Amino acid sequence: MKLRHLEVFVEVARKMSVTQAAEALGMTQPAVTRALRELEEVCGKPLVEKHGRGIRLSGYGELFRDHAGRSLALARDGVALLRGLGEADGPLVSIGALPTVAADLVPDTLAQLRAGGAPGRFMVLSGDNQHLIDQLRRGRLDVVVGRLPAPETMAGVEFDPLFRERVVAVVAKDHPLADATHVPSSAFEDYPLLLPSEGSIIRPFVERMFLEQGLRMPRFPVETVSAALGRRFVLKHQAIWIISQGVVRPELEAGSMAELPLDTDSTLGPVGLCLRREHQLSAAAQRFCSALRRNCRALG
Repeated sequence: MKLRHLEVFVEVARKMSVTQAAEALGMTQPAVTRALRELEEVCGKPLVEKHGRGIRLSGYGELFRDHAGRSLALARDGVALLRGLGEADGPLVSIGALPTVAADLVPDTLAQLRAGGAPGRFMVLSGDNQHLIDQLRRGRLDVVVGRLPAPETMAGVEFDPLFRERVVAVVAKDHPLADATHVPSSAFEDYPLLLPSEGSIIRPFVERMFLEQGLRMPRFPVETVSAALGRRFVLKHQAIWIISQGVVRPELEAGSMAELPLDTDSTLGPVGLCLRREHQLSAAAQRFCSALRRNCRALG
């Protein structure tokens, strides 16, 4: 078995398409097909089967997927470690940051490490949870910081809780509702409403909150996980934004946004570090995680 066999299988399993896998890997379709067949010969089982006009993993392929992904990730860890031995600052630390920590916790932690003179090279990728956890499992990220993912996505991943956080509803400081003592149900139709996208971690919490409080889900919300879009919409267009508190913590502390008096206690959930079980963090990655834990404790 060759490393290329695992790379091909993992990419095909992710794309569910030989054509797209070939494009992502910079290979020809026949070369990808040939690598799959060679891997199936080694395993002695069919890993991929036809499904309609496309393909899907066989039952054997489903069993093999996590093992292949973790094996490939470990091999990449080893390569990164060896390459980093000749570099003064060590191997690159790749961090996945969900929006809830990308606004302040992660950048503040990196700034502290730099100010303290600790060596380290860092890359930060922000995005939705499913994408970041997939990149973590494949060895392209060392750690993901954010809300606890859904249990079905946690195969081969450990969660280290740091603190608990709730969802908030915010508006600009000059919004007509900024000083309101009660949020009328009509507010979600009278003003633009931003909600976390379908499939995001906090969307089910938001939907449950609406049900618990007898609120009707708006007909035409703007669904987004983009912090930049959310801030622009709130500050320029009188929108109401329902989002994790950490995303807008800097604006709330600065006074440019105000929190609406909406009971969101049922949305409270853990935020923490996601790590691959077999992954040995570099010294720089360990320093980052330790500094992040200290900052989270300071939040109270």
